Amino acid sequence: MNILRFVGNYSESPARILLSSLLLILPMPAMAALGDNAGSVLADQARMKGTLRSVDAHTYVMHEITAPTGTVVREYVSPAGVVFGVAWEGQFPPDLQQLLGPYYQQAQQAASSAQQQRGRRAPVVIETPGLVMYQTGHVRSFHGQAYIPQLIPQGVKASDIR
Repeated sequence: MNILRFVGNYSESPARILLSSLLLILPMPAMAALGDNAGSVLADQARMKGTLRSVDAHTYVMHEITAPTGTVVREYVSPAGVVFGVAWEGQFPPDLQQLLGPYYQQAQQAASSAQQQRGRRAPVVIETPGLVMYQTGHVRSFHGQAYIPQLIPQGVKASDIR
């Protein structure tokens, strides 16, 4: 009977149905991710509710977002305006799906197959032609970086992504 009452109340609320429908069809803001454009860095800052600091290193711009939790995410943007690398550190791991974007699925598959070979607590090392990712950590101390080798600007070393 309680279930029927709940269903009855829900179906009687057109405002609720309209709001739910709008949330499903409205576009969600793009998040900065590997291969994404520089303009979406601000969306990451808003989503993380963090502070943003940008440093122009001449061959790239590093955008550093510090979340209230203390997690720091650095996004590296080429002169062409493309995010070619990300790095993170802090007590909590960031939302990797957000940071890796379309590369998340590839990273997840590579990490799970590597985990079977190396064990559960070992660092994650992914080195493919289209994605390189390193991640390590334990409770209260997580670190990692990921980059797309083909997008690294000339004169920039992969070791600059840290």
